[in-house]
Amino acid sequence: MKNIFDEKKIRAYPDPVLKAKAEHVKNIDEEILNLVERMTEIMYAAPGIGLAANQVGELKRVIVFDLHPEETGRSSAALINPEIILDDGKITYQEACLSVIDFAADVTRKSQVKVRGVDIKSNIVDIEAENLLAICLQHEIDHLDGILFIDHISRLKRSLYKKRLKKKLKKL
Repeated sequence: MKNIFDEKKIRAYPDPVLKAKAEHVKNIDEEILNLVERMTEIMYAAPGIGLAANQVGELKRVIVFDLHPEETGRSSAALINPEIILDDGKITYQEACLSVIDFAADVTRKSQVKVRGVDIKSNIVDIEAENLLAICLQHEIDHLDGILFIDHISRLKRSLYKKRLKKKLKKL
C-alpha cells in the first residue's frame, strides 16, 4: 500500500493551505467529481472519518466523510458548499486530524447540528447530525474556513504542540 503522507497527498500543519478559506463551488463538473473521488480514496487510505478539500491542497468547499471507514459496506458521503444552519448543545470529544500529525486534544463543539449542502448530483441536502457525526461535520467545515481543531484548544496546549512539532521537523 502506498504511503499517502510521503506522496504529499494530505497536507500537514503548518502548510499555509490549511489556514486558507476555500472558495464556493459554482458548478459540479467533472473536476469536482474527480476531486470527491480522490478525497474519498485518500480518506479511506489514511484512514480517517472525514477530509476537506484544503487538506489535499484544493481550495474548494468540498468535504467527504464516513464514520465507519474500516467496516464492510462503507458509505461515504460528499457535501459541496456545506454550511451549518442550526446548532444546539455542547459535547467535548478528543479530536485528531490527518493534517495535525501525532496530536489529539479535547475540543468542545455543538452536540447537534443541521448542515445544508449540495450532493454530487446537485441536490440540496440537509443533514441533521448529533454526537460524532456532528463533530465530524463541524471539524471538516472548519477546515474549509481555514480553522484547525488546534485553534479550539488553549494557547498553552497549542504552543506546546508547535514546539514539539518544530523539534520533530528538525530531526527529519
